[in-house]
Amino acid sequence: MSDLHTGTRDQLRAFVERVERLEEEKAALTADLKEVYAEAKSMGFDVKTLRTIVRIRKQDANERQEAEALLDTYMIALGMVPSDESEQFSEPVQTAQASSPAQAGEGDASQDDEAAA
Repeated sequence: MSDLHTGTRDQLRAFVERVERLEEEKAALTADLKEVYAEAKSMGFDVKTLRTIVRIRKQDANERQEAEALLDTYMIALGMVPSDESEQFSEPVQTAQASSPAQAGEGDASQDDEAAA
């Protein structure tokens, strides 16, 4: 370490101190988040659902719609949605993919291809 110039040592020390400050701030923010979730839980809210909502709200609208459509497709394929509800779920996916009535019948095959990809 004695080979390092004074300027280099000072830069290294500055980087280390910045990282340490940021780690302290991160710990404080983590504690604050924990408090907020604890408060929400004490008011009767489900913390797991709140975390899911926060994660979803961070997503781009198109990304979220694609993820929801894919989830619906998988749930339907696995029989996790009753048949009357599966029609409700599958219609928006087909409508979004079909640009003409001729392509509407092809929507199911393209969904299967996308699901496999």
